[in-house]
Amino acid sequence: MQLHVLPAGLIQTNAYLLVAPERGEAVLIDAPGDVWADVEPILKSTQARLTELWITHGHWDHTQGGAEVVAATGAKVRAHRADQVLIETPEVMEVFLGRGISLTPIKVDTWIDQGSRWSSLGLEVEVRHVPGHCPGNVLFYLSEARAAFVGDALFAGSVGRTDLPGGSSDTLFAAIRSQIYTLPDATTVYPGHGPATTVGTEKKSNPYVKA
Repeated sequence: MQLHVLPAGLIQTNAYLLVAPERGEAVLIDAPGDVWADVEPILKSTQARLTELWITHGHWDHTQGGAEVVAATGAKVRAHRADQVLIETPEVMEVFLGRGISLTPIKVDTWIDQGSRWSSLGLEVEVRHVPGHCPGNVLFYLSEARAAFVGDALFAGSVGRTDLPGGSSDTLFAAIRSQIYTLPDATTVYPGHGPATTVGTEKKSNPYVKA
């Protein structure tokens, strides 16, 4: 499996494109604004078809480019129902963003929750619910790849903000301990912003949430 890290959008939100060239398939995790311009050439060069879009949570910077991606590829969308309003009626966020930022609804095909599992790109996928930054924040764990895509729950040396609607620091810290810190220490954590880290590193040194 190939992993492409694609920071995009107004605040350089990380999208992750997973490609299995031997299967001719790809999956995109999160879709910041204008990310399709980065995704399309990779799909062409690898001759892969984008089959799914997985949304870690419904905040605008992770979903702004989703409608364009889905229209171009027909990819099926997976997300947590707690963020249905943000994803399917994103205009509720425009009041916080000011002028010049338009958001297009995305229709979710499959609602996922704690413990949801399926196979994709020849790998097993497990969902863990990690609320606190956003009610529907989830992580996608691929054990065979030793990778967890965590949205804005946890960053290298930091955590997601909890002062937005639906946020709670107590909820977030508890979810990090129960859902992220229980993964193997060698698991690479791919956050919604900034560089990757590992579970073991954050358990030892994250100043906000100790193991």
